[in-house]
Amino acid sequence: MRLARAQTSEGIVGGTYEEGALKTETEVYDIDGNLLAPVRPTTMYCVGRNYAATLDQMEYERPSEPDFFIKPSVSTHPPETPIPYPSFSDELTYAGELAAVIGERCENVTEDDVDDILRGYTILNDVDALDQPGRTARKAFNGSGPLGPWIETDLDPVGLDMQTLINDEERQNSNTDLMLFKPREVISFLSERFTLHPGDVIAFGSPANPGLIEPGDKIEISYEGIGTLRNTVGERRGNK
Repeated sequence: MRLARAQTSEGIVGGTYEEGALKTETEVYDIDGNLLAPVRPTTMYCVGRNYAATLDQMEYERPSEPDFFIKPSVSTHPPETPIPYPSFSDELTYAGELAAVIGERCENVTEDDVDDILRGYTILNDVDALDQPGRTARKAFNGSGPLGPWIETDLDPVGLDMQTLINDEERQNSNTDLMLFKPREVISFLSERFTLHPGDVIAFGSPANPGLIEPGDKIEISYEGIGTLRNTVGERRGNK
């Protein structure tokens, strides 16, 4: 089942999504693809260095446990909407990531119990201003986390093929089996350190990389069993 959110004449509504229609308990809305991010998380927890190919490409050391950082709520950005190119950067890149959405308040969750506390899985584009000093400055800014297009509730995150296209050219092609730390392990690990809240997002890293993006580029990130997160890159905001 797909869960989605959209802006309607009656405000923001959420429900099940199928063939352009968003269904709530009482209404059916013709959305025609104009979806919001499927949640507005309080926090997005993002794991880096989680694919061996990325470690080799970036000459990183292999981590002994999940290496994570945080994107704030304001990083959340909807699908099918231009990603604002930040005025403070000249080197913007992307990363197509599988992401879990938390379904209930929880902490200290065992790997065996992870599925019970999830709403489902979606797709995150971890936008990164590479020329900024430090990981927080690079990754945590307005619009740096395009999310969607919906949440798939019935999905095993292991063994999923993924692909990223930039202007119809393949830039990433991998499988979640190649993660160093699998999704359930990551969620359990983070739940020992943080109280997770409904709607929080946990992303599991990206395969070897991508390259830069420029204003006008089209980004399509696909994960088997979920669908495709699509955005273009907007014009630069202001002057650097």
